[in-house]
Amino acid sequence: MFEKLSAVENRFEEIEKKLYDPDVIADQVMYRTLMKEHKSLQPIVETYRAHTRACKDEEEAREMLSEGISDRAFKEMVEAELEDARARQETHAEELKILLLPTDPNDDKNVIVEIRGGAGGDEAALFSAALYRMYTMYAEQRGWKSELLNANETELGGFKEISFMITGEGAYSRLKFESGVHRVQRVPETEAQGRIHTSTVTVAVLPEAEEVELQINPADLQIDTYRSGGAGGQHVNKTESAIRITHLPTGTVVECQDERSQHKNKDKAMKILRSRIYEKMQMEQNEQIAADRKSQVGTGDRSERIRTYNYPQNRLSDHRIGLTLYSLEGVLNGTLDEIIDALITADRAAKLQASVRE
Repeated sequence: MFEKLSAVENRFEEIEKKLYDPDVIADQVMYRTLMKEHKSLQPIVETYRAHTRACKDEEEAREMLSEGISDRAFKEMVEAELEDARARQETHAEELKILLLPTDPNDDKNVIVEIRGGAGGDEAALFSAALYRMYTMYAEQRGWKSELLNANETELGGFKEISFMITGEGAYSRLKFESGVHRVQRVPETEAQGRIHTSTVTVAVLPEAEEVELQINPADLQIDTYRSGGAGGQHVNKTESAIRITHLPTGTVVECQDERSQHKNKDKAMKILRSRIYEKMQMEQNEQIAADRKSQVGTGDRSERIRTYNYPQNRLSDHRIGLTLYSLEGVLNGTLDEIIDALITADRAAKLQASVRE
């Protein structure tokens, strides 16, 4: 591991020198690429250097003790420094194991989130709206931006489906664990006898695909325009501003009717289409990703779930890691960090176990 870390440090120092090179600064593409690599290596190098300092401190303390120290108070101080250096080494070594785990190349990307009502009809659509609100509030808390891409609204104010983009540093790294079936248990407002209903909503989190990563041939696209529909609005059904794009080679269909402008709807639809095709390509290239995706998203049936939101008990349960919180109101208001941090920790632990077996 330490041979690898030495090579990483050398690369880090090499990049630092290049970043001061006028030719590199003039080439903005190269400069941004090197800055991104520099940023990714920095926490590894800083922890490695801290570990090296701790090793040096331990060695110096050992040498002093081996030479013999007559002053009792000074000897105790050196022994304490020795123990502190050992403890720091262990801490940094564990941190380095995590930092050296393979990273998801999509972690720094923006995301497109797609929420669809599953089992439960109107109640599922209303919960789709609650999840949309939860994610946009979480984005706001982290200083990210959210942009509505497409929505199919119901008369009760829910969404049969809704797509939106979240833009911000590390958005995919934190939201990717939200993909899957979310189950809600609550008493609907229309339920006269107070019975608890169970409904499901599916969430898909897609990394945004840039144009440079995925070139789509315009000849492969069938673009149709139609009049917007939905639960009202003055411009509904008056102009053919809504867009439906079909990618013929894959059969992927995307619709967007959120904007009054046909041009804006087309731009938004292309963002969604590009991200969906990019994800399909990744799944085909990696069978494990495909298997994970299948187990996460599922069919939307009530029996398939990653998380349950129980309103009467103010309880949230994430079934993948056995986490239960009794702070449902806070979670639905965007306080998601405790859940996401626990999922990231569990994911790292699983990767560490896998690396040990290998």
